Amino acid sequence: MKRGAPVIAAGAAAVVLAAVAACGGGGTTLSEETGGSAAWTWTLPAHFPEPKVPADNPMSAAKVELGRFLFYDPRLSGNGQQSCGSCHLQALAFTDGRATAVGSTGEAHPRAAQHLSNVVYNATLTWANPSLVTLERQMETPLFGERPVEMGVNDANKAAVLQRLREDRGIAGYPARFAAVFAGEAEPVSWANVIKAIAAFERSLISGRSRYDRWLAGQATLSDTEQRGMKLFFGEKAECFHCHGSFNFNDQIVHARSRIVETPFHNTGLYNLGGTGAYPEDNRGVFELTARAADMGAFRAPSLRNVEVTAPYMHDGSIATLAEVVATYAAGGRHIATGPHAGDGRANPYKDPLVSRIDLDAQEQADIVAFLKTLTDHDFLTDPNHADPFAQN
Repeated sequence: MKRGAPVIAAGAAAVVLAAVAACGGGGTTLSEETGGSAAWTWTLPAHFPEPKVPADNPMSAAKVELGRFLFYDPRLSGNGQQSCGSCHLQALAFTDGRATAVGSTGEAHPRAAQHLSNVVYNATLTWANPSLVTLERQMETPLFGERPVEMGVNDANKAAVLQRLREDRGIAGYPARFAAVFAGEAEPVSWANVIKAIAAFERSLISGRSRYDRWLAGQATLSDTEQRGMKLFFGEKAECFHCHGSFNFNDQIVHARSRIVETPFHNTGLYNLGGTGAYPEDNRGVFELTARAADMGAFRAPSLRNVEVTAPYMHDGSIATLAEVVATYAAGGRHIATGPHAGDGRANPYKDPLVSRIDLDAQEQADIVAFLKTLTDHDFLTDPNHADPFAQN
């Protein structure tokens, strides 16, 4: 991880302030021509770059709408009991409010469902797998993964699940929608096209109308408490910006003009089992793929957009409130005194050097929490274009 990058990000935040003020807070509208389907229009805040979209899966309004139906359709799971939307609720910024997710067969996932706010800008797509860098590839895991079971699609039921879609005569109207979006294909209702459509819908989930964003554009105000929290967040005392300093409040960003894409993962001192540096066996981060000691407990820093509604927090949902999260980072890690996970995470030998004790009093911690709550985008949480179309009808 390049230590200079977060400082640049913090500086960029100041540049954004000046740029937005100079242009009067106007947004950006970008249109993509997508062949036989209607063009797709990105409507972005002025400080958001154009998203990166794979050449083999261009955006279109019809494809996004098809993806929206599929995202919310429980018929897409092996047993017909669970949709993508079951673990990604719009009102919770597309998380599920659980400590860890539960699959269609009732099997518990060891990790929390991640929110999908601005997922199009994420350079990697899971808590701890650097190799999953496209939504299309990532989608294969919840659909077809066997441990843990999420959607529960497997070799025994794959054909039957697709047949459900081909035979649909309800409001989704899948045969006609697939034929229109994937015109000219001999069999448009395929797993490849299901995945492409859901990925397109997920890319459409742009969140940039929080009170903080509107303040940047000169359209809202922040209280004294919130402004103090913002100064701490972007300042060298609290140093939150080192991992959350981009326009998307994380440190793994990709967009259409990206040249160098960094993908850091961090051990934040949540655990230190028996003083050995170890994390619980079902949640050891990037170490599970590399077996490198330095990767023990290394997880992706999530975007803090809409963080007010995405509790509980951390990769395993083990911290209940934002106040506790801030207190944990102020302490330089978490000390668990008793139980199977006992250990002083503050002394974890693999902890990221950026995570160290910060002298924040109670008021300063409360100020940071107040600022984080300005990142809630209520328009995004209620936008009918992102909502369950089956419920709407």
